[in-house]
Amino acid sequence: MALLSVNDLVFETNGKGRGRILDGLSLTMEHAEVHALLGTNGTGKSTLAYLIMGCEGYRPAVGEILLEGASIGHLRIHERARLGITMTWQEPVRFEGISVADYLSLRNPGVDIDALLDLVGLNPAIYRSRMVDRSLSGGERKRIELASILSLHSKLAILDEPDSGIDLLSTKDIVNVIEACRKNGSAVLLITHREEIALIADRASQLCNGRIVCSGNPIRVAEHYKSRHCMTCNGVECHYV
Repeated sequence: MALLSVNDLVFETNGKGRGRILDGLSLTMEHAEVHALLGTNGTGKSTLAYLIMGCEGYRPAVGEILLEGASIGHLRIHERARLGITMTWQEPVRFEGISVADYLSLRNPGVDIDALLDLVGLNPAIYRSRMVDRSLSGGERKRIELASILSLHSKLAILDEPDSGIDLLSTKDIVNVIEACRKNGSAVLLITHREEIALIADRASQLCNGRIVCSGNPIRVAEHYKSRHCMTCNGVECHYV
């Protein structure tokens, strides 16, 4: 049984076909699989992530989302989190009045904080006592959020554009995080607009005009994406290959 099944998902911002972001999208993921979702900005990658996570205001007009064969469409975000779905955000949240060490141990008191910080490229001696607040850069907060995801040993970790932002994570940093997820038995949905990042995955899918248009070997999908960016604004029609 697949870990995640997204079936014929339709999401509209204005209803009645207007503002349609996802248009009959289907996707499956296996247990402990690293799956890259590749697409240009504005093609609906983050929207899909929010729908899977159950974020406020994100409910499909049509279709279903199954986790290990059971529908989760009626569940709220905290209920999906309890089932083992976690997510990092393009713009990480801030927490005033809590240290990095306390933040990373909130839901797993016995976690090795130093090891987690090392994995995301942060010096434990410097960052354990730092506060998770405005004193951290966006890139530092993103790394700490990735460390938090690793501490949870989730069934499914959604990484939304981990390579975006001013303080970029290197490909090596992202590989380290993904390998740690694999070791924990977690599946990873890796959302990116860069084909070189997609090559890290076991399998990749290209998203265009609200549909998956190409899925399979990451090298083949990346080549298809590179040659046919097919943004919604240029009128290019994309076909399954």
